[in-house]
Formats: sequence, structure tokens, C-alpha cells
Amino acid sequence: MKEGQIRKRARGIDRAFDILDHLRSVKVSQRPAEIAQALGAPTSTIYDLISVLLEHGMLEVTNANGSVFLGRRVYFLGLAYREYFDLTREAGVVLDEITATTKETSQFCMLDGNKYTVALQREGSRPFRISANVGERTPIPWTASGRLLLGHFSDDEIRDLIPADDFVLPDGSHTDFDAYIAEIRQAAKDGFFSFDSIVDTFTHCFAAPIHDQNGVCVATVCIVAPKDDARKNYAQYRDALKSAGDKLSHNV
Repeated sequence: MKEGQIRKRARGIDRAFDILDHLRSVKVSQRPAEIAQALGAPTSTIYDLISVLLEHGMLEVTNANGSVFLGRRVYFLGLAYREYFDLTREAGVVLDEITATTKETSQFCMLDGNKYTVALQREGSRPFRISANVGERTPIPWTASGRLLLGHFSDDEIRDLIPADDFVLPDGSHTDFDAYIAEIRQAAKDGFFSFDSIVDTFTHCFAAPIHDQNGVCVATVCIVAPKDDARKNYAQYRDALKSAGDKLSHNV
């Protein structure tokens, strides 16, 4: 295959993943023309790629209008990943233990490209709900885990990874880059980070790292608690998370 053909195929593969990521993000089926508009791509290209993805079961037609959504093959690939990647299975057990002990919402979190996502969650036993949408992609600087998951990156790599708009917080204020870097470096030393939630003004977020064999933080375990309870039980929640992170690190 000639170099030009290789580049063209690579661009096609990238665009195919853009389609899958887009549908995951919007969480509803869409017509090819709607997907093309959302991606800013030629409609003919999107139709061709959707045809290929349908053929391979990565997408499925959902109605007579030709709308498509993620196919069952995506689900089976996810099952295979979970079967192979023991950490997610072990994390579920550990989250059950954390929530049973603290009564608070616990989470298992990871990077998804240049965003943060909650991969697993166990809701606490409270009369009001504290939770996040599992699988939703969130700007990394908005999160406690975002101070731990980037600990092995250089300053320049962090600047290149995170879109500039993601440093704009929900209230319109900006995260200072140098201050953010300082928090990342301190969190790496402490093996822990917590702060009052940027997204929810009523909660406090705790996070502890899960390291691979090379010492890289590949995921985090977290607790999200009301501010008053977080202050009252701070040491207990911190110690529970750090212990859980150490336990899961042995399984990576």
C-alpha cells in the first residue's frame, strides 16, 4: 500500500472512532446527516463509514429514519476487556467495601483520552443522591483525580493534553495552570488529593491513586461526600481510600 493510501485509511479509521465517540457522548441514536453535521465532516464520508461500521456490527440501525447507535459488538468488546482487565472486577469489590464502611458514594475513575471519566460507582446510603453519570467525559482539571492521574506527565505534556477550554470552570473562572501543576506535583508526593467539588458546591471529593508496576497512576478510587461529613470523617475517608488504592495497585 502506498503512503498516500495509508494516510487516507488512517484518517478514515480516526473518523470512524469519532463517530463511535460522538454517539457515546450524545447517548441517543442519530441520522448520518446529523452525525456529519456534529463532526463537521462531509456527509458522503460519514455515510460510507457508517455503512462499514454497520456491516461489522459496531453500529445498529434503530428506526425507519436510518438513525444509528452503538451496536452490540461494542458491548461484547467491552465484556472482553473487562474479562481481561482484572482491575475493573477487583475495583467493584473494593468500592462495595468502601461504601459499606463509610456509607458514602465511592467511585473508580480513569482517563479517557484527554478527559476524565467515572468507570464504576457505588452510591452511598443517603436520603439524597450523590453520584455522577458513569462514563460521562469531564474536563480533567475539574476533578480531584485530575491531580493524580497526570502525575507522570511533564508540564509540557499536560499543557498539550488538556484543551484550553477545560481550564474554564463551571462558574466561568479559570484554573491557573501553574497552580494546577503545583497541586499535581504535591498530590503525587502525598499519594492523595481532596478538595471541595468544583461541579457540586455541596460536596467534597477525595481521591487516591492506583499505580501500575512502573509506579504510574492508571486509575483512582474516590469518595464523594457532603462537606460537613467530609470534614468530620476526613482522616477515616482518606485512610480508607489510600488503603483501597494500595490494595488495587497489587492487582495491576
